[in-house]
Amino acid sequence: MLVVSAGMVMPGVFSRGIASAKTLSSQGARFSQAATDKTLIVVQMAGGNDGLNTVIPYTDSNYFKMRPTLAIPDSKTLHLDNRLGLHPELAPLKKLWDSGHMAIVEGVGYPNSSLSHFQAMDVWQTLDLNGGGREGWLGKLVSGWVDKDGHPFKSLNVDTQTVQALQSISAQVPTLKTVNSYRVNADPSDKDGGTSRLQTLMKLYSTYPKSAPYAALLEATAVNAQEGSRQLHEAASNYTPQVQYPEGPFAAGLQILAETIVQGLGLRVGYVTLGGFDTHANQSEDHAQLMKTLGEGLLAFYSDLQAHGKADNVVVMTWSEFGRRVEENGSQGTDHGTAAPLFVLGNAVTQGIYGEPPSLTSLDDAGNLKYTVDFRSVYATVLDRWLGASSKDVLGGTYGSQNFLPQV
Repeated sequence: MLVVSAGMVMPGVFSRGIASAKTLSSQGARFSQAATDKTLIVVQMAGGNDGLNTVIPYTDSNYFKMRPTLAIPDSKTLHLDNRLGLHPELAPLKKLWDSGHMAIVEGVGYPNSSLSHFQAMDVWQTLDLNGGGREGWLGKLVSGWVDKDGHPFKSLNVDTQTVQALQSISAQVPTLKTVNSYRVNADPSDKDGGTSRLQTLMKLYSTYPKSAPYAALLEATAVNAQEGSRQLHEAASNYTPQVQYPEGPFAAGLQILAETIVQGLGLRVGYVTLGGFDTHANQSEDHAQLMKTLGEGLLAFYSDLQAHGKADNVVVMTWSEFGRRVEENGSQGTDHGTAAPLFVLGNAVTQGIYGEPPSLTSLDDAGNLKYTVDFRSVYATVLDRWLGASSKDVLGGTYGSQNFLPQV
């Protein structure tokens, strides 16, 4: 990325690259042998999604007892089997379930779960259970892919700043909010749309001494930012979505990721965030809207890829930093919790409900669910069985796997 003062709207990526490049990772080459035709899309549900009102234990009387005003009635629940159902606003995902393209993993968490948003996010993104990690698990993975062989979009983060999960000490991930923002901004007085400004910037970078610290990083960042901007805008001009995406930034972000996949920009890992899940008060209406946004956006994304013949090579995984407390609070909301379910979507996914159901009666001292599935086993599954990378190398250990994807 070009530095912020240069006008390239790729916020802070270069400065983070300088800060994190103190030691270059030697792991990229080890991960770069992974299969090249598979893409993972990660959807972060930021704020702590209420898992019990997302995947509803509608036959458990304790659910209704603990949530006298927030519990979703059985009559409105979208039944998946004789035990669980989906929030009524997740009807779009119910379609994917019915077609056999969705899996649910229950009770996902980790030991001694943090109830702090920031620490819990760090745990999920860096695998440091103390919440003090620096390099993201996906950043470590894509360090051998990003900008390799002239493909700047091996990984893409749709956001205003690069998420911790994609932070790497040896590679910079393109980060953008919209396609039009990924360019060198022209000065209002320019008559050439910013061409001369870009040339001046590239000349400036080319004069940086090759032997100086970070010279290789600086050159690669500048060159690939320029090439990436060209590729992305060209792809946008040639891409026509085959569905009507919903309004809003979440669906717009998914559409950008679909564009890079459909136009063959080499995307291996895409990342998009839907925020607003910290539902301490008046949860019912807010959470329902979030479920609607999530479901409609993901169905549009899947349907678009399916119509373009690209759905077979894409898997979507959702996550949230924690669930919510089992018992509702006095503000018709829920407080920070622990374990929660997550979704995995795609044609390659083996439909089913995985993991051991957490008990609504055997809770921890704070009244929270006890996790039954280590989130790292979910990561290991998508790494080993989908992306063809060594989960032991990426995750730094062995955590088992789930069976929502077939073994390779």
